Amino acid sequence: MRFITYLILALIALALVIIGFANRSVVTLTLLPAELVPFTKYNVSYELPLYMVVFGGIAVGILLGFFWEWMREHKHRSEATNNRRERAMLAKELEKIKADRKQGQDEILALLDDNQSRA
Repeated sequence: MRFITYLILALIALALVIIGFANRSVVTLTLLPAELVPFTKYNVSYELPLYMVVFGGIAVGILLGFFWEWMREHKHRSEATNNRRERAMLAKELEKIKADRKQGQDEILALLDDNQSRA
């Protein structure tokens, strides 16, 4: 199974390299349209190969998607943390109740109760 995973990743990497070589032409990216430059008197432009623009867009999209999912699942993570704390508190309280109960019992009854809880 690991071999198949590596094979698929190698094929994806090969496809990305081929796409990169096929799209080496340089494109100009500008921050604002030319019509807004007289109003802002400021515009930034970069010249990059097309494959960098495409792969950069994909990477930014994936990162934004991961962040969006992380934010969306925050309520589930906080609820799980609260449940874990409550479960630990209840388990500690149960152990305390069992210990208090054993102190008030006869030794034989305490042993019987201990054997029943193990079964």
